[in-house]
Amino acid sequence: MDVSAPRRQLGLFDATMIVMGGIVGSGIFMNPSVVARDVHTPFLILGTWALGGLLAVLGAFIWAELATRLPGAGGQYLYLREAYHPAVAFLYGWVLLLVTQTGGMAAVAITFARYWREVTGARWSDSAIAAAVLLGLTAVNCFGARAGSNLQSALMLTKMGAIAALVTIGWRVGGGGIHPLPLLDRPVSLGLVGAIGAAAVPIAFAYGGWQTATFVAAEMRDSRRDLSRGLLLGVMGVVALYLSVNLVCRRALGPAGLGSTSAPASAGMRAAVGERGGSRVYNAMARDGLFFRWVGTLSRRTGAPVVAIALQGALATAIACSGTYEQILNFEVSADFIMFGLAAASVFVLRRRKVGDSLPGIYRTPGHPYTTALFVLACVGIVGSDVAAHPAHTAVALLILAAGVPVYLYWSRPKPIPS
Repeated sequence: MDVSAPRRQLGLFDATMIVMGGIVGSGIFMNPSVVARDVHTPFLILGTWALGGLLAVLGAFIWAELATRLPGAGGQYLYLREAYHPAVAFLYGWVLLLVTQTGGMAAVAITFARYWREVTGARWSDSAIAAAVLLGLTAVNCFGARAGSNLQSALMLTKMGAIAALVTIGWRVGGGGIHPLPLLDRPVSLGLVGAIGAAAVPIAFAYGGWQTATFVAAEMRDSRRDLSRGLLLGVMGVVALYLSVNLVCRRALGPAGLGSTSAPASAGMRAAVGERGGSRVYNAMARDGLFFRWVGTLSRRTGAPVVAIALQGALATAIACSGTYEQILNFEVSADFIMFGLAAASVFVLRRRKVGDSLPGIYRTPGHPYTTALFVLACVGIVGSDVAAHPAHTAVALLILAAGVPVYLYWSRPKPIPS
């Protein structure tokens, strides 16, 4: 094992595929039905998904600036450390490991398991299939960034092909229709606002993931140019995919059918054609002396942080075996968007301190400070909606976040000097 610098071997295509692959996972294959249980008209369903896409685009703008101002390894961990304090960065890595990244991985794996059973008729449990998938992907990523990126690109192209087939076949032969009226499913009231807020939680989860590309900034050949472009291209591509899939599923299944299915993509295809048819952050924490030093070691052969990857995969497997998709989603979102809001607000701090201003090719967030402030406020609203709708699950995540404070104090205590 070695602690040398990561190898720079990724380009624009890799960055775009990492962004799209980080977003397109469980969200689009599960959450259309979750959203349709809260809001029921085409206007509300597609409107909330469009607003979620706008939020993701704003996030991509902000993270593109952050990535060019601080292009080192660690992504969001680095931004929080430099803008605020190492304690804030540690808390981000803490919840990333125990809640957000591992929870998101678990949710994606459970989605795969549910659809695998739908397609094959396998009688294995969702947990067993999810565990096998997570352990397999963990092994692949231990072979290095190039191996992981190649697999990510292949899987992303496969998912794009499947989504394109769903949209094309569902629209041409799916039947059904989209009736624009009524626009609302209830009078304008606090109840309507609450329903939209509840629908925003799974949508926010579905669009989350663009920021994962910044974790590998230090492994890109030209991170200032390619990472910012990859963020924007990837997010805008996902917005187009998500709106298309929701339109087709809504058209094929109708509001009641979409809200009642647990696998909307396969249900939509059956309606159309019948029954035929993060580990880099823990590495950075270890280098800062805030985590076990052995977690920060890199493989001498592949350059990958294999210990951190294995630790993350093991915890994701444990989460996948402990809850349902909806429970994991609600558990993950609140902590994730607290950190998103803090990271976005760091743009104000870094600009005031002129961090990175002397670097060439700095990307500047369009519409700042208004767009940045809007993103931060949206994060606050999503956290509030999640807490209000699912207090028990969010309480667990927030308690884990709070528990990171004494852990940080322990790790940051003065170390004895060897004699």
